[in-house]
Amino acid sequence: MADDRPTDDEVDPVAAGMRVDRDDQVDGNDSPARRNASMVVAYDGTDFHGFAESHGVTTVMGTLRATLQQVLQVDLDLTAAGRTDAGVHGWGQVVTGRLPASVDLDRLQQSVNRMCAPAIAIRSSQWVPDDFDARFSATSRAYRYDVWNHPHPNPLVARTSWHVPHALDLEAMNEAAAHLLGQHDFASFCRRPTSRDGHPEKSLVRILQRAEWHRVGSSFDRGSSTTPEAGGRAEPTATPPSDMLRFDVAATSFCHQMVRSIVGTLVDVGRGRRAPGSITDTLAALDRASAGPVAPPTGLVLWHVGYDGVRWDAGRQSARAAQALASVEATSMRGRSANTSSGGTAGE
Repeated sequence: MADDRPTDDEVDPVAAGMRVDRDDQVDGNDSPARRNASMVVAYDGTDFHGFAESHGVTTVMGTLRATLQQVLQVDLDLTAAGRTDAGVHGWGQVVTGRLPASVDLDRLQQSVNRMCAPAIAIRSSQWVPDDFDARFSATSRAYRYDVWNHPHPNPLVARTSWHVPHALDLEAMNEAAAHLLGQHDFASFCRRPTSRDGHPEKSLVRILQRAEWHRVGSSFDRGSSTTPEAGGRAEPTATPPSDMLRFDVAATSFCHQMVRSIVGTLVDVGRGRRAPGSITDTLAALDRASAGPVAPPTGLVLWHVGYDGVRWDAGRQSARAAQALASVEATSMRGRSANTSSGGTAGE
């Protein structure tokens, strides 16, 4: 399980036509010309030790990168929109990286999907501008969390949902979720990041754009039954509410375990252990111990990553960019001054 690399006999036959044409070089350079590509990736995270690469264990990114390199026969550096923990799934994860410019992205997608099925699939791929980055260009992220709310477990959804056998009050859960909308310090719902000596603690202020529970219709709804008396025919009955509950949540960005902590707390509200209005006190406490339990990873899916808004830390990014630009300009001025005095040529 520790080796993410596909073996030679696992390489898809289509891959033979995908390998980089070594004649496609950059002005005599040994490296092929490259372009920036973006891929939307889906995965079942059950059997992986998280998304991000980690030495000695099988991860989604490690498997994906190893497969791409096996097909293209080149080394790759890839960036993802976000990390997900072990057991968390993805439907709209975005990965970017510079691929050989001669690659047919449709054929590459076909090859990788055949080799990684059924756990990982590239849903779409396209060439993007050079400055597009899956992580740093993102302006929003959306997650979904599914809860199977039934007295008995359902083996068919066990890998992708949290089984909560106790009856849940959906209206109370939505009332509580409404208190989370907008800009808050979510320290009570986040695993506090480790701060390095000499560096300030990272801000846990986030802007929550959506937080809503609803029931999801499914083929598991008990809206009909088959009996011997009916000759095997389905007899219509009153359709009960669906037993699958879904939490849709979107924000400019999330901190570690934020969604799962929110879900665990809202399920406590649904069970009557907390009042809906207590969420405001939990937010104000800025203390992880004041929130509910962290929900298991099985029900969580990274659903969508958006790139059409303004980054939550745009102000800080602009300040950093201005500082970096000032530093570069100061260095450049010192260099020009030194070169002028020594008769050198700037910019070489």
